[in-house]
Amino acid sequence: MTDNRIPAARIAGRIVEGGDVHDVIDPSTGAAIASVGWTGAADVEKAVSAGAQAFQLWSATAARERAAALRAIASDLRAQTTDIAPLLAAESGKLLGEAEGEVEFSAKYFDWFADAAVIAEEETGRTTANRRFRVRRHPVGVVAAVGTWNFPLSIPARKIAASIAAGCPTVLKPSERTPISADALVRICERHLPRGVIGQVIGEGIELTNALIDDPRVAAVTFTGSTPIGKVIAERAARTLTRACLELGGRAPFIVREDADVADAVEHLMVAKLRNNGESCIAANTLFVHASLAEEFRDALAARLAGVRPGRQEEPDADFGPLIDTRAVERLRALVAQAERAGKRVVRGPEGPDSGAFMPAVLVEDARDSELYAQEIFGPVLAMDIYEDEDALVSEINGWGVGLAGYVCGRDIAAAQELAERLRIGIVGINNGAPNTPEVPFGGFGDSGVGREGGLVGYDEFTELQTISAAR
Repeated sequence: MTDNRIPAARIAGRIVEGGDVHDVIDPSTGAAIASVGWTGAADVEKAVSAGAQAFQLWSATAARERAAALRAIASDLRAQTTDIAPLLAAESGKLLGEAEGEVEFSAKYFDWFADAAVIAEEETGRTTANRRFRVRRHPVGVVAAVGTWNFPLSIPARKIAASIAAGCPTVLKPSERTPISADALVRICERHLPRGVIGQVIGEGIELTNALIDDPRVAAVTFTGSTPIGKVIAERAARTLTRACLELGGRAPFIVREDADVADAVEHLMVAKLRNNGESCIAANTLFVHASLAEEFRDALAARLAGVRPGRQEEPDADFGPLIDTRAVERLRALVAQAERAGKRVVRGPEGPDSGAFMPAVLVEDARDSELYAQEIFGPVLAMDIYEDEDALVSEINGWGVGLAGYVCGRDIAAAQELAERLRIGIVGINNGAPNTPEVPFGGFGDSGVGREGGLVGYDEFTELQTISAAR
């Protein structure tokens, strides 16, 4: 696999080899599994030019034809699951079963946005006494899609599927750390799309992103990543009024209400926390347990953690995989050590393999005044706190200023839903550790981002609405 070479760019079906070559590392072993060329601003300009040339043809293509292309891409993705999933697991550290699930999830985005293209094509209108109105959607233009390393296939898929469904040629800049599966996706797209509708550039993150945003032919940028970088992108895009859809970080609270079924809540927590090794922007971050259940829940969770084992991606009995690199492990271990020095009780699950970026699942109790509490953890570590006053808890969470995802567990579904609706959070799972699906909007409140991906609104991120008013 070390002979695997990912090109620096794909422009109108042409491969561009970069001169600056970097290794792609398997975080479970530290070994190089591929090499990737890095490109620069000159190839960004060429990729955008190709997209701009393709725009007139693709934007005028009938929605049903665009939809057919998206469904062909989805079919191809599924057919290549056994080829793509091991590469996706190797580059990102996620378990092989989760990688197979991510391929399927990516295909579902293409299926959904194929449907969305046809639904959105239908004109809407209104008639008054003396005028007839029609409202039509027009593609915005070339789109820059900037992905990240934790979901290196599905994040590009949900961006590309939406933008090309809307009629917008798209230039993808995947994470330079995990470019293998994204490159496979782009190759599939090239087979089913006209030349220039899809392009790809790989290289130093902010340099290429800035070059994309600064090109006046780029009408919109869609970015997934950290809040600090998202704010830099938003500021840069504002200079040229480039539309920006930003899916940023969060602190996903996991709230266990006083009427919760403890055993069920623990299992939902395991899904919400350990999916993708905890390296997810919607991973359960801070655990709030009602005081009446605190002791029972602690004991149940500690017992569950005792059986949760990190392992290599291909190990069938592993519960989660390695973190993206050893620096991520060192950061989390330092935060846990700080909590221990502050007198916090720490519960650890089993350690993983001796080599690689592994760390155990960890629970830090009564974590409120630790450094861990106020951070987006991004790994298999939970900060736990106890609450009694639900109103005070809602006020605190809404005061964080970030709200991407959250979770509520309780037997009284109406009461749990009422609590969820009071939270300034973009997506909330009730007795559900995996709340997202392509058919619904995904995005956050406050510093967790701007705009939405998924659902029909995810399609509309890449369209302009035109109203035509005709006298009767």
